[in-house]
Amino acid sequence: MEATLFIFPSCKPPPSPPSSALQTLSLKSHFKNPLSCNLHSPSPPLRRRPSIQAAISRNKKEETVETVKQQLVDCHLLAGIKYQGFTVKQFQDLRKLLPETSKLIVAKNTLVYKAIEGTEWEVLKPCMKGMNAWLFVHSEEIPAAIKPYRSFQKERKLEGNDFAGAVFEGKFYPSEEVKALESLPTRAEVYAQLLGSLQRPAAAVVGTLQAPARDLVLLLKAYVKKLEESQ
Repeated sequence: MEATLFIFPSCKPPPSPPSSALQTLSLKSHFKNPLSCNLHSPSPPLRRRPSIQAAISRNKKEETVETVKQQLVDCHLLAGIKYQGFTVKQFQDLRKLLPETSKLIVAKNTLVYKAIEGTEWEVLKPCMKGMNAWLFVHSEEIPAAIKPYRSFQKERKLEGNDFAGAVFEGKFYPSEEVKALESLPTRAEVYAQLLGSLQRPAAAVVGTLQAPARDLVLLLKAYVKKLEESQ
């Protein structure tokens, strides 16, 4: 009978690796190899560079300044309106009430002042506070451009949203004096006043010519004497 040799595993634990090997394994398990990442895993979203955002913001500011400068061409009046609390719908309704020769723009005070600096409109500087919308009037009919907002303000009960001030013919009108611009005569009224002033002297001349000849001769002599004395 043949004897069979059975080999049993040793109960002695295997020798532990040196400490340096353990440190190496620990470091490898802690830091993953970037090349071993799953190629199908989604890549992190790219963040916008601050420089790009700054460039876009700068371009928008430059466009706003240029828009204000364009509105100043042939502008007869520039006024600031306090718009804090306005809704988009209110702005839309107000723009519909204004005449076609007027333009309402919302822009920051700093950008508006940059556009008017060094011009006759620079006296508007006291208005550069708070939140303002800017009314550009490209017509000599100033009351026709201001009164629609007065009606809008009264109808919507916007007493706190008054004019911040205005500039007309190089003069600054503070909030409490803007109402004086609302009572300016219209072009038709100015023409009527001018025509009346021209008609009055003409009527006086006609009356003189209709007077007796003796009175006319005396009037001419007095006029000639006055001319001689003035020489």
